[in-house]
Amino acid sequence: MSDKDSNWRFADDVVVESEVIVRARQQSLELGIEPISPATGAQAAVVVAATRAENVVEIGTGVGVSGLWLLTGGTEAQLTSIDVEVENQQHARAFFTEAGIPANRVRLIPGRALEVLPRMNENSYDIVFIDADPQSVIEYVEHGLRLVRPGGTVLVARALWRGRVADPAARDEVATGFRTLITETSASGAVISALSPVGEGLLQITKLAP
Repeated sequence: MSDKDSNWRFADDVVVESEVIVRARQQSLELGIEPISPATGAQAAVVVAATRAENVVEIGTGVGVSGLWLLTGGTEAQLTSIDVEVENQQHARAFFTEAGIPANRVRLIPGRALEVLPRMNENSYDIVFIDADPQSVIEYVEHGLRLVRPGGTVLVARALWRGRVADPAARDEVATGFRTLITETSASGAVISALSPVGEGLLQITKLAP
């Protein structure tokens, strides 16, 4: 194992997840849904806490692993989570309830995110967390930057996509899309961005005031 791999593994192993998140992670894996890594969840929770987020949008509910982490950072935050799979959202609702999160703090919207997001109010959210169909990541980020207020942050999980984004020889649609997203946000004067290598990469994009 390389030093880099050892660092990534250590970053995950050092995270202490709640019992509910551990059970949600196990359920996710049993259903064939790949959850975010513990280190990705912890880092997202830190961003939510540092932002003092009150309104969070999640694109890709899964069975609630990332949502539980987001609400760990935002203990009073309202979470709006979008996913096309209603059955997965039912599992997520059960885990939120098990974690003691009041039902009125979680709004689960079934449907395709690209159909739901245009109907949501711009400049109204503190955090948008994206972990969904990777082919649509650029469109998701465009919507996310419209939805967050100035000073708000869009978080993109799996931004290094299985290690392929850093490989210039990888020219598939997903790797190219993430690579384009990372380079364009880095060069933009409208946002400030940073890429963390935790998990499969976490891209953090904060919207600057005009």
